[in-house]
Amino acid sequence: MKRLTGKIDADRIRMMETPRPPEGIIDRIKALGCDTSLISDAMDDLGIGGRLAGSHYRPTIAGAGIVGPALTVRNVISPRLDTVPERAKAKRNGMAEMEAHNLATPGDVVVIEGVPGLSNMGGISALIAQRHGVAGAVIQGGIRDVAHSRADGFPIWSSEISPITGKWRLDTVEINGPVSLHGQHVRPGDLIIADDTGVCILPPEFADAVVSRAEAQFALEAKRIEAVKAGVHVADLPKW
Repeated sequence: MKRLTGKIDADRIRMMETPRPPEGIIDRIKALGCDTSLISDAMDDLGIGGRLAGSHYRPTIAGAGIVGPALTVRNVISPRLDTVPERAKAKRNGMAEMEAHNLATPGDVVVIEGVPGLSNMGGISALIAQRHGVAGAVIQGGIRDVAHSRADGFPIWSSEISPITGKWRLDTVEINGPVSLHGQHVRPGDLIIADDTGVCILPPEFADAVVSRAEAQFALEAKRIEAVKAGVHVADLPKW
């Protein structure tokens, strides 16, 4: 049984169980190397949006690639920032992403619609997420303790890095509800694919069609690479 800590009211947890992806789809995406360029091209073919650029969401671990269903968290700035010293003194921590970690199924990706200018996840939180089997995190807003999460092999894609703690400055208001990261909507259970190039948000209802197209493109690209290495003229390369 999944055990909560009581850091957030139960009515703010929209789903106790994150929707699971179609059978076999995770392994198929992993076989493509979690290549967001391939997935993005296939999403284009089907008119599906949902991408975040790697220049904006930089991975903390170069070369990392992840895929998994989104387990979402929404943070807001505390309405009483004038009470930061009092909250710090009383140790009243408004962050509750730990509850998301407690709800995680191995392979989930924590996605946080966070607060800019401060940390929405630190090193201890990342370690606990990893202990629960979370594959990684994608965060709008800041993170900190990057050396810690990097040393533990837990990859995070974030829009900011800041040493300023969110503990006394933000409140977690919802877990496993819809979130938005710079205009890109994410639902619990949407597939998150991330690598050095960026992040793709793939609705599971389109997963098979998108991955099938990406697999075909992957096979053709492999033939083109072999042909280039063999010295084939560009005009004679296999066509897309």
